[in-house]
Amino acid sequence: MDDYLVKELMTTVNCAVCGRRYEAVDVNIVYHQHELWFISVSCQSCHTKGLVAALIKDGEKARLVTDLTEEEMVRFKEATPVSADDVLDVHRFLEGFEGDFSSLFRE
Repeated sequence: MDDYLVKELMTTVNCAVCGRRYEAVDVNIVYHQHELWFISVSCQSCHTKGLVAALIKDGEKARLVTDLTEEEMVRFKEATPVSADDVLDVHRFLEGFEGDFSSLFRE
């Protein structure tokens, strides 16, 4: 795995102090050997600095962990993607929703 990919991977991590997501410019590779990486991070928002030690394996496919049944997996895989209109419909619904899930699911 190259430095660029490790930096991109670190952009999915948030600062432990203020919660701001790191950007690639906030990440510096200090050292790596095989799967072990030492990465320094610096938060542009709160100026906290940190050192991350990570084991990053290259080329292995992640294993899916789920509580869905096989039938549910097929159903969701074949479902149409959520559209912007779907999101707007839910937004409009939630604007007037009073939070009573019991009555909502009773209907």
